[in-house]
Parts: sequence; C-alpha cells; structure tokens
Amino acid sequence: MIAGIGALDFKAIGGASTLTPASPATAAGATDAAGSFASVLADLATRTAGTLEHAEQMSVQGLQGQADTREVVDAVMSAEQALSAAVAIRDKIVSAYMEVSRMAI
Repeated sequence: MIAGIGALDFKAIGGASTLTPASPATAAGATDAAGSFASVLADLATRTAGTLEHAEQMSVQGLQGQADTREVVDAVMSAEQALSAAVAIRDKIVSAYMEVSRMAI
C-alpha cells in the first residue's frame, strides 16, 4: 500500500460537502452529486499535474544552480507522492467500475 496517502488533504481539494451523497429522492440531486464527484476528480488531476510541473521546473533550476538541493528533493518527493496517490485513486475507480460491470442485471 502507499504510505504517503495519509498526508494528503482531500478537504482542500473539493471540500467535505462535495463528497456527501445527494438525496436519492431527486434526480437533480443525483446529477449534482455526479457533477461534484467529477469536479473533485478534475481538480485532483489538475493539482497533480501542477505538482509534477513544479517538480520539473525545480529540477531544471537545480541543474542550472538556481535552486537548493533540498528544494529540488522536496519538490520531486511531493510530485512522487501526488502521482502515487493519483495512480491509487485511478486503480480504485477502475476496480469499482469492473465490479459494477460484473453485477447481474
């Protein structure tokens, strides 16, 4: 299992209110919940890409002698953690989709 996931702050990504399920009584509520879930995933992907870009920029600055070694290592470790979390979340989503697709109708 990935040890670094505990350090992520998912409340900062989309807020706890976006992850609560909508009332099943209304179709609009279900649509809002699906939109919120999609927006949380899109925001997570955007932040992960931003972290990876920052690590790349810090690496280039480190090679040019403009950044401290510690800053480069911190940025690369943060990018590695973000990428590992994104891959773990992707794997869970694919696993859930496969489980739902195997259900008998």
